[in-house]
Amino acid sequence: MDALEESTQSITAPLPLAENSSPSPDRFQADQVAVIAVGHFTHDTYTAFLAPLLPLIQNQLGLSYALAGGLAIFAQLPSLLNPFIGYLADRVSVRYFVILAPAVTATVFSSIGLASTYLVLALLLFAGGLSIAAFHAPAPAMIGKVSGPRVGAGMSVFMASGELARAVGPIVAVAGVTWFGLEGVWRLAAVGWLVSGVLFFRLRSVPVTPRSHRATAMSRFWPAARRVFPPLTWLLLGRIFMLAALSTYLPIFMSDVRGAGLGLAAVSLTALEAAGVVGALVTGTVSDRLGRKRVLFVLLGLAPFALLLFIFGPEWLTFPLLIALGLMAISPQPVMLAFVQDHFPGNRALANGAYLAITFMMRALGIWVVGMLADMYGLNIAFAACALLALLSVPAVFFLPTSPAQSKRA
Repeated sequence: MDALEESTQSITAPLPLAENSSPSPDRFQADQVAVIAVGHFTHDTYTAFLAPLLPLIQNQLGLSYALAGGLAIFAQLPSLLNPFIGYLADRVSVRYFVILAPAVTATVFSSIGLASTYLVLALLLFAGGLSIAAFHAPAPAMIGKVSGPRVGAGMSVFMASGELARAVGPIVAVAGVTWFGLEGVWRLAAVGWLVSGVLFFRLRSVPVTPRSHRATAMSRFWPAARRVFPPLTWLLLGRIFMLAALSTYLPIFMSDVRGAGLGLAAVSLTALEAAGVVGALVTGTVSDRLGRKRVLFVLLGLAPFALLLFIFGPEWLTFPLLIALGLMAISPQPVMLAFVQDHFPGNRALANGAYLAITFMMRALGIWVVGMLADMYGLNIAFAACALLALLSVPAVFFLPTSPAQSKRA
């Protein structure tokens, strides 16, 4: 019993930081990185429920590809608030956004089976999007602070936990439908509330505001933003269509084009995201050593060709190519987040919020465009168009400014 009590106390004990203290900038604080990553994993497991359930929802509500895929857009709309949330996070403590988001997101996304109309489902997903925005704007900035000089490594762990969640989420969603039916999946929300409870005990004393408000002055943000965001937006604009196709429409593609059942369609998404976990763990750390731009150039240059081979190649290559796509198409995300953190050390949450807002807005556009192309020309043509658009993003890498901490390596 003594060992059990000690173990329980170690899990729920707050991290040894005072309210107004700052994490040491000189070391990688693995315990804090792990706690935030667990919250990210739990949170994003629930956000991964929508895509594998789209075939069921599409049939239940009689939706076209564009309308079915468009449901994901409603969860993206609140991303417009990310810069505001990030700006707020650079000035006051918003740790409770990170603490409570897993519980709120779990409740919303576990309840999508209860929606009887498209409008109700859209409103429910919009509410879930608010919770997603509240979590993702400050959480990477927290990771950046507790990672010391190894921001890429910390971002790799953070993003790998999210990719692992998106690998596990489809399996959990399909299992929930199998156990409880589509309308009974809400029972799975209990885990999200449990994890939020653990986060409360572990993160309630972690400071998420900078030492000095002068370091977060807007006058420091805008010059860097003018150098960083134009080429980064170009890079994202090409890449985002490929991600929209893979993350939103892959289960429908496997069901309608490859004739897979709901289970196999969900497993295909899991294979993609599981490979993304490995890629996310590796790429951020590698970019700390080799440079962000070098890693981005290799990944962004190879991924479109893997997607084209996935579409037009033999079916027996389906899962090997999904693994390759996970390693190449998904894994650049921690590198880009680390890149943003490198250039905005005094405005990390604001810069991250701006980056996420741009990403999610373009993702919403990508989801809608892919759906429209699929309705007009079929999923094969839509996916191929996304691969070609992704190739157009590769030259943007050469216009990215070199990360200050890596100027000697790039």
